[in-house]
Amino acid sequence: MGQQVILRVLLLFSFALVVLVKNTGVKANPNIGNTPLVKTRQQPSVRPSTRSARMDDSHSRPLFRDITLQSGIDFRHVNGLTPDKYMPETMGSGVVFFDFNNDGYVDIFLVNGGSLVDKDDVSSQTRSRLYRNNGDGTFTDVTSESGVIVHGYGMGACAADYDNDGWEDLYITAFGQNGLYHNNGDGTFTDVTAKAGVGLNSWSTSCAFGDIDNDGYVDLFVTNYVDFGLHNNKYCGDYLRGVRAYCHPNVYNGLSDKLYRNNGNGTFTDITRKAGIESTLGKGLGVVFGDYNNDGWIDIFVANDSVPNFLFANQGDGTFKEVGLWAGVAVNGNGSPGAGMGADIADYDNDGWLDIFVTHLDLEAHTLYHNDHGIFLDSYESGVGQPSLPFVGFGTAFFDYDNDGQLDLVVANGNVLDNASYFRESASYAQRKLLFHNEGKGVFREVGLSSGPAFAVQRVGRGLAVADIDNDGHLDLLVSNNGQRPELLHNDADDGNSAVIIRTVGTKSNRDGVGARLKLIIGPQTQTREVKAGSSYLSQSDMRVHFGLGKAERVDRLEVRWPSGIADIMQNVDLNCVLTIVEGKGIVRREPFHKSWSDRNPMLLKARRPESKGESPPVQYKQ
Repeated sequence: MGQQVILRVLLLFSFALVVLVKNTGVKANPNIGNTPLVKTRQQPSVRPSTRSARMDDSHSRPLFRDITLQSGIDFRHVNGLTPDKYMPETMGSGVVFFDFNNDGYVDIFLVNGGSLVDKDDVSSQTRSRLYRNNGDGTFTDVTSESGVIVHGYGMGACAADYDNDGWEDLYITAFGQNGLYHNNGDGTFTDVTAKAGVGLNSWSTSCAFGDIDNDGYVDLFVTNYVDFGLHNNKYCGDYLRGVRAYCHPNVYNGLSDKLYRNNGNGTFTDITRKAGIESTLGKGLGVVFGDYNNDGWIDIFVANDSVPNFLFANQGDGTFKEVGLWAGVAVNGNGSPGAGMGADIADYDNDGWLDIFVTHLDLEAHTLYHNDHGIFLDSYESGVGQPSLPFVGFGTAFFDYDNDGQLDLVVANGNVLDNASYFRESASYAQRKLLFHNEGKGVFREVGLSSGPAFAVQRVGRGLAVADIDNDGHLDLLVSNNGQRPELLHNDADDGNSAVIIRTVGTKSNRDGVGARLKLIIGPQTQTREVKAGSSYLSQSDMRVHFGLGKAERVDRLEVRWPSGIADIMQNVDLNCVLTIVEGKGIVRREPFHKSWSDRNPMLLKARRPESKGESPPVQYKQ
């Protein structure tokens, strides 16, 4: 404990020195237009390492295949790129996995942008898209009949059943007007933004639902970025040569995030100030709920861009205390705030404490914060830092892709500058994704290049979400790419490992069981998960909880501790199935895993290897 105190004091001292030396501030520079080369999002040169991408041949190698077009996802993100380099153009957008029609298969929502200047032409033809999972390896675009229309320049989204009627609703963030869409249960949604009182008009980015007061209704947290506007678009880049670039956020003021309390009657109340959130101005890009100190109250982590991150500790009385610096997650191990983009929280080393992962700009290294009983330490030695140095990370998630019982990590990468090579010869706008395999004992190995062609292709990655789209027990990926098509990556692993997926249904707690903590015990090993509704960057993964079980033949014990305080404990639980657990009743349904789409319809997954490092041509397969 004495060492932790010393480390915390040194960290505080280092942070103070950084602030004094850098003095970057948050106020815009009025003379920036006369500066030859200023405040772009670029860093000095660093060349990618290939050594860290090698994988031991003895390890099971998953194969992630791009099935986007074959599955019917015919979508392209529109960023409305202009010579004026408006910041929102390069920041979007997000993706959501959620089962909007309750058929047991996760559906897809893809957020689109549009144009900030040509609204009558481009924006009118640009729509965010809702795709229904048909359960046979294909998706159907049901946007037109759904009634979901994004009124602003779309950024991100999150989903949860805010009124406990049994149907997941959708909240969409934007540069402009955010929107809440109530799921009517018949395939349609109704815009209830004004009625619900959550119609923020700002530059919002990520969002997440969580029950902050354990009253049985999910509340809503929205991150806000900077006070950029078309009226105050700064000139950044090489002014003398007339090469403009997207600005660094330091030339704009940060904004306060928003916290809305669910009143239980279809409306929300803005409690940002009352809860203690408004007093902290950040530049929020990522948010995730999680009970980091195991006190039974869900806390909030916010990844901020180039200013210290926030960790809002729930005080249990409707208020929060910002403890990021004292807890060790405000800055990195060097005492510097990073360009926080995406974030996730999970127990990667199975010690019962939720750890935090944050993606960053290149040369800053993505940060893994290990939770030691409520105090975090930057685990650079874990192996996720060095391989990430050449990359600009955005969407991310903890997930067990090979079902070995250890949570792995995935990161979507892509530069912020579309002309990055002008400022650094070795830089590129499009970048490959990173996949970190959990080797155990707190160590990860980057194995992306040996995990299928989809991880070698370079894209301008942004949002990322995880789900088992075909209920075969293996987790698949969905990645959004700025100005490009998304990637639906099917996990075609054949590792022989078992798994179980759990859908939680609250009765006294909120309907989705958001915030419920699950513990799965097999022999001496205990895995811990929490139900989440929003994480990554602008995105949300499937709320169902997935456990990889390795070669186990049966689960010894499964515990579900609900936000209400009720605990359901089950013994000798079956494997390789989707379980539905209802609060106070335990397991009410068992659905065996389905045969993989690749086995049922092999032609669906016959994808041609991309011919270049740029965006691949349309995938072709035999009829």
